[in-house]
Amino acid sequence: MTKLLKLASALLPAVVLAACGTGEPGGQQAPPPAVEVAEVLEETTTIWGDFTGRVAAPQTVELRPRVSGYIEEVAFTEGDLVLKGDLLFRIDPRPYRARVRAAEAQLARASSELELADSQAGRASQLLQSRAISREEHDRRKSAAASARAAVNAARAELENAKLDLEYTRVTAPISGRVSRAFITRGNLASADQSLLTTLVSVDPMYVYFEGNQEALDSNLALARPGNETPVRIALGHSGDFSLSGKLNFVDNRLNSNTGTVQFRAQVANPDGALRPGQFARVQMPVEQVRRAILVNRKAVMTDQDRRYVYVIGEDNTVARRDVELGPQQGELVLIRDGLKDREQVVINGLQKIFAPGMPVEPQLVAMRSQSAEQQVALH
Repeated sequence: MTKLLKLASALLPAVVLAACGTGEPGGQQAPPPAVEVAEVLEETTTIWGDFTGRVAAPQTVELRPRVSGYIEEVAFTEGDLVLKGDLLFRIDPRPYRARVRAAEAQLARASSELELADSQAGRASQLLQSRAISREEHDRRKSAAASARAAVNAARAELENAKLDLEYTRVTAPISGRVSRAFITRGNLASADQSLLTTLVSVDPMYVYFEGNQEALDSNLALARPGNETPVRIALGHSGDFSLSGKLNFVDNRLNSNTGTVQFRAQVANPDGALRPGQFARVQMPVEQVRRAILVNRKAVMTDQDRRYVYVIGEDNTVARRDVELGPQQGELVLIRDGLKDREQVVINGLQKIFAPGMPVEPQLVAMRSQSAEQQVALH
């Protein structure tokens, strides 16, 4: 028992030294850990709100024939881009050519009858002057000439209508865009104004519709500059790549009473056809402008249950925990609503080396915003 007590007494100093972190010969303490720190940014910043929306084409056409007939030709490749005026379908034109020839013959006959009636009316006028014809016969011949002229006009209108129907046997693209599949193929009967032949959507530019609340509406009215549409950023699907840019060009004139939201519409250039109608899109739109906003890199923010905090460097190079209230993220930065002041320095790298507030560190000053983010800010 006495030997055990002596052994414990001999080992106790070594255990205390190990607990105090003195592993150096002669009892020297280890140097403070090196951490990267950055000075908080204070600048005017625009807060972008996130919304979800759908891509839509500005122009959508359901193509239906204007005349009935059997489809003779499908003249496009399904899913391709077509130009306004391109031939898409050809309806059998032979019945309509026959109608044109019949109308031409009717016009020729009516024109001949008009020529005869005009001649008779002219002679009637001469005979009336010499009293060789009665007034009644004169009026009858003039009326016959007027009726023949009306018949010519009717025959001419019938011919124009027949030619128009013949032209309608060529179903062309009314707009430039992307065509869908052919719903009626060659050899099938298409009924005028009823049968759906295909659909056509415009591709450039495209619209993105999304919903926002009353705050988004008020902020848009406050941030929009006179003569300029509000800029928006767009990402397709669930990606975080907001590389597409556009402008807000429509805000609905009323709020939806069921949802309390208002509809917004952004116009986006789509020269390469990356956007297609019906796609899910995420939209970022300016919702707030904060003057003298405090920003830190989001890597500096730590979580303790429901609290967020950062480590602030003191004058003696010791760290102090500071609870903060976060605002929206701005790229790699996050807005600090409360808890930090301008010119304070926070730890952004090496947080795993800090075991407790009050411990000394060796701060190495770096930029709060990365170089790529600086370039992006400069571009905007």
